[in-house]
Amino acid sequence: MTWVRADNIMVEFPIYGARSRSLKNTVIRAATGGVIAREAGEGVVVRAIDNVSFSWKEGDRVGLMGHNGAGKTTLLRVVAGIYEPIGGTLSIHGRVVSMLSIAVGMEPEATGYENIFLRGTILGMNKREIGALVDHVREFSELGDYIDMPLRTYSSGMSMRLAFAISTSVTADIIVMDEWLAVGDEQFAKKAQQRLQEMVGKAKILVMASHSQDVIAANCNKLMRLDHGRVVSESGMEALVRT
Repeated sequence: MTWVRADNIMVEFPIYGARSRSLKNTVIRAATGGVIAREAGEGVVVRAIDNVSFSWKEGDRVGLMGHNGAGKTTLLRVVAGIYEPIGGTLSIHGRVVSMLSIAVGMEPEATGYENIFLRGTILGMNKREIGALVDHVREFSELGDYIDMPLRTYSSGMSMRLAFAISTSVTADIIVMDEWLAVGDEQFAKKAQQRLQEMVGKAKILVMASHSQDVIAANCNKLMRLDHGRVVSESGMEALVRT
């Protein structure tokens, strides 16, 4: 079984050099949208996730909505293992694949081939698993002989095609995504969308943040609204239809 369970988790960020009231207010508006938890030495601490609890199981497609700074991306990063809660408990059973930044870990001086192994390792694959995907990634990314050239020689579009091809080659139990990905020119984008839909369809749990009600409605069956780091409502998609 695959699940994600959180019990009163909290995430805080220390902001140093923010002693004045005006600067504190600026920090709150610009940083996470959270609230000042306390003062700490020469700075303040912003609580970005405030006592959040939930339980997601196989079949859940969870859409996160809320204003900018509501805590959506922070919560995604917690599930992806990027941030560790300072309080509460979080338990995850299953392989999590983060689609938050698909180019993380890629090295400009390394070849495309070498970057397949670098990015694959970050995604939790072993050398044998990555090796089995090399030909498939090369074909899908349409890089041809460029696969043996340094990443710094690629255009931005070529780099994104490679990153996308690698990231969507992983078998994921849980997919974490911030907005629906769109990659490449019109021709490549069509097959990229099909591939992403297939990957999401095979995953046991999807957690996606978006400002678009249409995107959430098309891909999710549960809705969680956040406000200043707190969950203000959890419901099925019928609540989205009424808004």
